[in-house]
Amino acid sequence: MALANALSTIAKVTVMAPESERSGYSSALTLDRPLRPIQLDNGFWSVNGTPADCVYLALNGFFADDEPDFVVTGINSGANLGDDVIYSGTVGAALEGRFLGKPALAVSLAGDKVKHHTSPKAFAVAAELVKQLIEHWHELALPTHNIINMNVPDISLDAIKGYRLTRLGKRQRGLSVQKSHDPRGRAVYWIGLMGKPVACEHETDFQAIEQGYVSLTPLQTDLTSHEALPPLQNWFQAHAKSRNFN
Repeated sequence: MALANALSTIAKVTVMAPESERSGYSSALTLDRPLRPIQLDNGFWSVNGTPADCVYLALNGFFADDEPDFVVTGINSGANLGDDVIYSGTVGAALEGRFLGKPALAVSLAGDKVKHHTSPKAFAVAAELVKQLIEHWHELALPTHNIINMNVPDISLDAIKGYRLTRLGKRQRGLSVQKSHDPRGRAVYWIGLMGKPVACEHETDFQAIEQGYVSLTPLQTDLTSHEALPPLQNWFQAHAKSRNFN
């Protein structure tokens, strides 16, 4: 709501969002059942699917007469930093927008207590920063297959020190699964908490947030590890004959 309100002052805004919590869905698309968009009283569209489903619908025929030309996903209630982007539905939806040929920005609000104690004012602050960024987007010549992952520290606007261009940080190994039992005594398991950020990494998104800056990290849809191609090629050529590689 905060993001829609802020962006409606500079553009026509259409909101399409999952009907319920879809954290951790990454770029998943729903292929085993039909999607049923429902328009709510406030004009937003609610979808029984994933964040990426929403973007796919919006850009692939649902709004055929008025297709959006820019995708902004979020504001996610919680950080999407470092390795989080692999799992993030917010980032996954932005990537889906990029797959479908639109510029895209993923936005998250980062703070220790953000999941349960964030005030509406915090989202309004993040939304205002997004608006400022998008107002100048036309001046940015971003490579075709890139999006920007934006994380905003959960602090007051006057405490934010500015923007930083960052790279993805890394997390330590996640904690072990938590075993419990259902009412019938059967074992059930909860995914463990994410690992803590790797310490002392500079110019990362984690460091920017910790120091009170908005983190802007370019991400690309091309997951090819280009630096791995030469050693892989050498290994392949060295063992091709002995292992009957073709």
